[in-house]
Amino acid sequence: MSGVNYVTKETLEQMRDELTVLKTSGRAEIARQIAEAREKGDLKENAEYDAAKEAQGYHEAKIAQLESAIATARVIDAKDLDISKVSILSKVKLTNMGTKKVVEYQLVSEQEADLKAGKISITSPIGKGLLGKKVGEVAEISAPSGMLKFKIENISI
Repeated sequence: MSGVNYVTKETLEQMRDELTVLKTSGRAEIARQIAEAREKGDLKENAEYDAAKEAQGYHEAKIAQLESAIATARVIDAKDLDISKVSILSKVKLTNMGTKKVVEYQLVSEQEADLKAGKISITSPIGKGLLGKKVGEVAEISAPSGMLKFKIENISI
């Protein structure tokens, strides 16, 4: 992960909490699984040992990824944002010019993105296409299904 990672204070706390759990009880559990598998004999033909070592690799990669995200995190506060244009943490009400359907999204960091909750990443195609736009402007976004046009109806926090 490179560059600045914008997150809310709550998300940064969640990331730190998750990192603490991974480094403590998570590592202890994997060590226990490896020790248990080791007791079962020959390590060359021990599938449980191989699986536990692989799980350890994934676990350590997750820790490294979280550490990197926390190291590059910059906390942003909604009250400091300019709502005259779309930026991170903006809630944007859009009209799809093709279908006339109205949708509302909040632009967030990759860690906070959750489409079901209406939160899209600022690094997604739609997120990138909306950044910097003002109310009344039309954002043209290239998507796998073709060109999408969204008219920005409202920007709020």
